[in-house]
Amino acid sequence: MRILLATDGSEHSEGAARFLARLNLSPEDEITIFHAVYWIPCLYGQELYYDTFKAIKKEIAPRILDSAVDILKPVQAKISTLILDGPPEYCISDAAVECNSDLIVIGARGLKGIDSLFIGSVAKSVTINSSKPVLVTKLPAYEKSDIIKILLATDGSEHSAATAKFLSGIPFPDNTEITVLNVMPWEFLDIPKTFVPEINERFNEIMGETRSRQLIESKRVLDQAKEYLNKKFTNIKVLSEVGDSSAEIIKASEMLKTDIIAVGCRSLRGIRGMLGSVSRNIIGQAKCSVLIGKKCKE
Repeated sequence: MRILLATDGSEHSEGAARFLARLNLSPEDEITIFHAVYWIPCLYGQELYYDTFKAIKKEIAPRILDSAVDILKPVQAKISTLILDGPPEYCISDAAVECNSDLIVIGARGLKGIDSLFIGSVAKSVTINSSKPVLVTKLPAYEKSDIIKILLATDGSEHSAATAKFLSGIPFPDNTEITVLNVMPWEFLDIPKTFVPEINERFNEIMGETRSRQLIESKRVLDQAKEYLNKKFTNIKVLSEVGDSSAEIIKASEMLKTDIIAVGCRSLRGIRGMLGSVSRNIIGQAKCSVLIGKKCKE
């Protein structure tokens, strides 16, 4: 596997490097540690300081890479470094293509309160615009465990299938635990669940028939995902929930104290260049790292 680790030298980037150090990477795997050198003269007030700041950033860049290299010393994978000049949100995606990377790994700040709806602008831009799967790592919110726990949210789509296949290709440790979650929608969104017992018998009968069909479909979706995962993982659990997809995924992740939430997403461009609502909510609100899977172009 070829991995592009984007780093800016922050604790969040170092957290991303430490996460990679937990994988069973072999000498056949490759990690390219990447840093973009970017300067905006207007931030510094006067053009007089432009060359000075430019020189400082050039001097610091190798040291930023060295800090990530030190963290990855125990890893058996081939390690290389790359520095490019330009805006990181564009350079990272370009570097991933140039290196023919299978996965982009980038650390992101875990913001709280109203800001939890957003991730850093660079991570957000890369996740939206890159055609490659992107793992956005966050500093651990739970006590670190020796076992990596993954929650794969699937809706049975080709994007979910691609994400399940991709997960099976990542060299996770043998004891990794994975839970496959399918969220069944609550069809009667305008009727609070608390009032369901008061609804007439006919309505309850319709709900019962609908739920039976959903359970059958949910089992099919979960079984499909397990087929992809059985090739890699031995500890697989399945879970079906009813409700809002984003909310149920976050709730399940926090209950299980997962290290990663994996979810598939379409790659949209132009005016439609945004993450799907579920993916966007998950990547903003999750307390753990998030893998956004992409369906590779044929």
